[in-house]
Amino acid sequence: MEKLPAKTGWIWIKEGFALFRKQPAEISTLFLAYMFLMLGLNRVPVLGQIMPVILVPVFAMAFMQACQNIEQGKRVYPNLLLVGFRSPALQKLLILGMLYMVAAVIAIAASALVDGGVFWQTVTGQTTLDPKEIQDSSMSLAMMFSAVVYIPAAMAFWYAAPLIMWQKMGVMKAIFYSFFAVSREMKAFAVYGLAWAAIGVVLPAIVSVLIAVVIGNASVTIMVLLPLSIALTVVMYCSFYPTYTHIFGRPEMDLPTLVETPTQE
Repeated sequence: MEKLPAKTGWIWIKEGFALFRKQPAEISTLFLAYMFLMLGLNRVPVLGQIMPVILVPVFAMAFMQACQNIEQGKRVYPNLLLVGFRSPALQKLLILGMLYMVAAVIAIAASALVDGGVFWQTVTGQTTLDPKEIQDSSMSLAMMFSAVVYIPAAMAFWYAAPLIMWQKMGVMKAIFYSFFAVSREMKAFAVYGLAWAAIGVVLPAIVSVLIAVVIGNASVTIMVLLPLSIALTVVMYCSFYPTYTHIFGRPEMDLPTLVETPTQE
């Protein structure tokens, strides 16, 4: 398999936008259902803090399946959120989710090397810092350091869930293939990441400035930026699918058909 050119990273984003445009309301509803479910789960003591992380691979496959449905001209329904739970690969996906959590804990704990544990204590709820304390600390640098430490794990997990579910790989084999697939296409991923940084940060900033200059109303700014942020987040989710298909090809078979909404005779 030949290496993909760097411009492929931008093509992934364009294809993500194309998938979103075909069913914007449906895929956005799926995302909002996911967010409300996570908010409800966060209210559960103890488990509410760790389950959203462990379930990331399970719910990630809901959005991958949604993109496949859109590509095949099928409708996307909120009950696609359950597709991972109905899969024979559920146990492996949960194991993968636990590895997600371990990697995240290690990355956040590593930040203590930079700020003496301020970021770690804030994330784990051991302390509440006021803005002045945060400003005086090195927490911003510590967050950046944690992100860098997490990069190898992100590479290993990027394709792991679909490889487990669609290619029927074991957890460690999927992690291995994912890491080397991403490292092989690093140029494309660099363009992909930089483009999303510009779209997700610069674009909303420009919009907010324009609204402030033209209208000067904070409420209007929020009313515009909130749906824009949701739409961009959903498009980003949609763009994950072409990053997979350009490297591993399209899935050869559909996921469980139980997610289809039955039609009334």
